[in-house]
This record gives sequence, structure tokens and C-alpha cells, in this order.
Amino acid sequence: VQLQASGGGLVQPEGSLRLSCVASGNWFAVDYMGWYRQAPGKQRELVATIRGADSTNYADSVKGRFTISRDSGRNTIHLQMNNLKPEDTAVYYCNVYGKYFVHSARMNYWGKGTLVTVSS
Repeated sequence: VQLQASGGGLVQPEGSLRLSCVASGNWFAVDYMGWYRQAPGKQRELVATIRGADSTNYADSVKGRFTISRDSGRNTIHLQMNNLKPEDTAVYYCNVYGKYFVHSARMNYWGKGTLVTVSS
């Protein structure tokens, strides 16, 4: 099981970044995929999730600025982040909630994270 995130980096305020995550392997069931983030000294928080092709959910702080999407028929998601603010600075983690093995319980799977820094 491997969740590989990419696309983080340094960007100026009001700039844009696009994160991607590939959940490789043969998954038995993927219920949700999404992004969470953790800023220094803070708890990990939900950013956005997607269920199926287009059922999405966003944190209030990113609504209207971030868009989560999923490649058709694949366990690959993207997070388009526009109008970035310094408070968006965090490590962003890719998440899958589901079952990798047919006999396993549904659970959360996490990638290693990618750092997004918004600073002038």
C-alpha cells in the first residue's frame, strides 16, 4: 500500500499550487480519498474529501479557493489550490479511507505528506 503525494513547494500569497496523490496497488474498496493538513503546533485538519467521481466536501477555510478532483476510474486525486494565504502553510497529507484487503477492516491510510509554504 503506497500513497504518493507530490506538488508541494514555496509559493507567494495569492499564488496557486496543485497537489496530486496516487494510491497505488489493488484496492478492494476505496470509500473516500482526501487531503488533510497539519500546520506547526496545530492538529491535523480536514481540507477536502471526494467520494466516487464528484461528491466533494471542503473545510470552510478553503471553500471557493481549493478544488479537489479525481481522475476517472483511478485512485488518483488532485487538489488545486488558488489564492493561497500564509495560513495555508502546512504539511498536506493524502488520505484514503477504505479496505486494501478483502478481509481487512475499513481504515484510514496516510501518505507521508508534502510541505506547502505560502510566504512572500
